[in-house]
Amino acid sequence: MERITKYIKPYTGYIILTVLIKLFGAVLELFIPYFMEIILDDVVPRGVKSTIFIYGGLMLLCAIGCLVCNIGANRMSAVSSGKITRKLRYDLFDKLERLSAGQMDRLTVPSAESRLTSDTYNVNQLLARIQRLGIRAPILLLGGVVMTLTMDPVLALILIALLPLIGVIVYAVTKKSVPLYKEEQTVLDRVVRVLQENITGVRVIKALSKTDYERERFGGVNDELTAIDQKAGMITAATNPSTSLVLNIGLTLVVLIGAWRVAGGQTKSGVIIAFLQYFVMILNAMLGITRIFVMWSKGEASAHRVAEVLEMPEDLVPVDSAEDHADNPPHIEFKNVSFSYTGKGDSLENISFKLYRGESLGIIGETGAGKSTVLSLLMRFYDVDSGEILIDGRDVKSYSKDELTSKFGAVFQNDFVMEGTVADNIRFFRDLSDDDLSRASSDAQAAEFIAHRAKGMQSDVAVRGNNLSGGQKQRLLIARALAGNPEILLLDDSSSALDYRTDAELRKALKRGYSGVTTVTVAQRVSSIRSCTKILVLSDGKEIGLGTHEELMQSCEEYRLTAEQQMGGAQSA
Repeated sequence: MERITKYIKPYTGYIILTVLIKLFGAVLELFIPYFMEIILDDVVPRGVKSTIFIYGGLMLLCAIGCLVCNIGANRMSAVSSGKITRKLRYDLFDKLERLSAGQMDRLTVPSAESRLTSDTYNVNQLLARIQRLGIRAPILLLGGVVMTLTMDPVLALILIALLPLIGVIVYAVTKKSVPLYKEEQTVLDRVVRVLQENITGVRVIKALSKTDYERERFGGVNDELTAIDQKAGMITAATNPSTSLVLNIGLTLVVLIGAWRVAGGQTKSGVIIAFLQYFVMILNAMLGITRIFVMWSKGEASAHRVAEVLEMPEDLVPVDSAEDHADNPPHIEFKNVSFSYTGKGDSLENISFKLYRGESLGIIGETGAGKSTVLSLLMRFYDVDSGEILIDGRDVKSYSKDELTSKFGAVFQNDFVMEGTVADNIRFFRDLSDDDLSRASSDAQAAEFIAHRAKGMQSDVAVRGNNLSGGQKQRLLIARALAGNPEILLLDDSSSALDYRTDAELRKALKRGYSGVTTVTVAQRVSSIRSCTKILVLSDGKEIGLGTHEELMQSCEEYRLTAEQQMGGAQSA
């Protein structure tokens, strides 16, 4: 909660005002039974009607004042808690955006989503409840005890004797419920993950007739979440009836002992009636306090999860690095680079190559060979375990994030298309002119299908590009990468959905219009990379071939076999 308190400080004055209004309303409410006791025991026996109306009017004013104060304070608490949560949610989103790929891998996307939604909601509810009940309930409780002590100390002792027992109940419930709510949020992350996987893969699930299997899988994790929620709910649900039982026993004792004291002339009947009113107040106050503790259990667990993300250290910060002062350093250079995602077994091992400005590198290999990892390391989504990656003679670690990413135009293997227009997707919130969009779409071979759409560049694109074919999405993404005039173009299996003619036209356009751009292409087709300056062949994270197409046809058996299978012996030669 310490990290969360900084979001509360700017609204301290507003919250204090809310608390004072709540406090004033609670004090007014405490005087209503007191005035009633005066009417019954002092005014009615004298038979002065005007005095009855005066005290009755005071009771009415207290009731109206209490109502106005509570409504006003509740509205103010909703405003302050909403603003605090809005800022907290914004900062949490901003932090998630700045996490490194490794940090996000450890956190997981479903967990990030639940922390940004349900956890911040629980924090919001905690802040609102504390302002609404955190002052009113304790004031009614303590004020009720004080008022009963002034009326009849003997009867008040009954109430005071019950309070420690209620405190023990609340403490026991809170101690058991907090760990359960933390566990519940963890299981909720898994529910979100399964749901996300089902939504993303709905076509595959239907195509393979795995609907029943996925229903059972979701049912399993959903049942687990339900069981934990029920267990936590059963524990917290015991608070209200147990505290009500204790207070009602006290109320019965007050009636019995009070009747005996009235009969003995030791107290008055109006005091007993006022006592009953104060007991009801105190009962409601205790129930309010228990609701605060229940909300605190959820809110504390959620605040801890939010703070975990906010307190994650800044990763992949720029570091000082020696610069290669050669006259013409390679545009891109890998020096004996090794990397592992898990720390056990290398995803890449001892990879080295050089690319000068305007050259191109094709990367090919079986699935899981480490092809996409090369691109991730080049853009410094991860830091290498050993070796160096240099751009213009500088280690990528020495670049700021904006300075490094501004050099790239990239199309990733699992890239995304957002809801909006065609132009929105190509521009992607960058300051690009219409001419830039037109040129990029033409070079990406997307101009034809865009022109055939009713509104051209302003045509609507559905969520995830669901109203586009696979080839259209890939061409749109390539246009996005080209529109910013990058120094380095990264294409990660970005033409897999294109037919051979379109793929060939794309390669011609890139060679013609982007001759000064250094290109790294990950592909499954030999035809997509055979014209590259260099081709890197990977197998299980290791380099098994590096050279031109012609050189690899002679020196690398795996590459030659792949080329012959895809292109035929004569063509591949």
